[in-house]
Amino acid sequence: MYTNSAQRARMLDGGRKVVTSAQLLRAGATRSQIIANIAACRWQRCGRAIVLHCGELTRDERWSAALANVGRGSVLSSFTALEYAGLTGWERPEIHVLAPAGTPSCALAELAIVTHRSARWPAPCLPGKRIQIVSDAAVRAAGSFRSPRPGCGVLAAVVQQRLADASDLGDAVRAAIRIRHRGVLLQAVADIAGGSQALSEIDFVQLCRRAGLPLPHQQQVRRDGSGRRRYLDASWRRVDGRLVVVEVDGAVHLSPRRWCDDQLRQNELTLSDALVLRFPSVIVRTEPGVVARQLRQALGA
Repeated sequence: MYTNSAQRARMLDGGRKVVTSAQLLRAGATRSQIIANIAACRWQRCGRAIVLHCGELTRDERWSAALANVGRGSVLSSFTALEYAGLTGWERPEIHVLAPAGTPSCALAELAIVTHRSARWPAPCLPGKRIQIVSDAAVRAAGSFRSPRPGCGVLAAVVQQRLADASDLGDAVRAAIRIRHRGVLLQAVADIAGGSQALSEIDFVQLCRRAGLPLPHQQQVRRDGSGRRRYLDASWRRVDGRLVVVEVDGAVHLSPRRWCDDQLRQNELTLSDALVLRFPSVIVRTEPGVVARQLRQALGA
């Protein structure tokens, strides 16, 4: 059974089950009571944090314990803050925490804390939360990769999943003067603002730019034969008036239902006299010369 002091501590801490020794002492517990509850396996210690039960920690409890260990003023950041915001597909087992410059690292195996540091302090956070705002967290996550390509993918996913808009990301990249791949990330944000909603589409626009091809219109709306709104990945209007459409197919397009839908969609475009090219996303990345040659032929025919 918890002591009355522990119950008061949980109330003071908003009902959460992760506190510190200092919070327990301020709530009226004694050091001997804290030691006794831990020894009796009613509570458990997790570094500097004390968890007011002895079961497995939930995700939120692990996050609270990480903040307690890194120290006062620290906030969840990078992939962890994005997971809190609802981003899917980019979850990480590590807990990413942002702290003021000079904060030491916290080596606690059971929490796997990754400590980021910033001289710009305090960090902008969600109202009433120790969680970095989405745009800043996304840029910090994007700059953590050795290669800029997955970083561009994080930014595209944040916009695609409607967690932030391209203008917010652009402001965050420009403010992060020392972030890795800053120039590439700025260009990626510009491409996202232009309509790229996936990493494969960013790759395609960058391919057009490198090949000296005209940049396409992106995510143009078109009605199919049944009146449904369709979005074109990339499109151009040739000098003879004919519409040229490019669809970049990622792995999701390999599912039977999506594949059938893609074929019917292509038929609709072909029947309207559009010239349709399809490229697997892997070909856009690995054989850009082939893509550029076919596209140049389609646009210049």
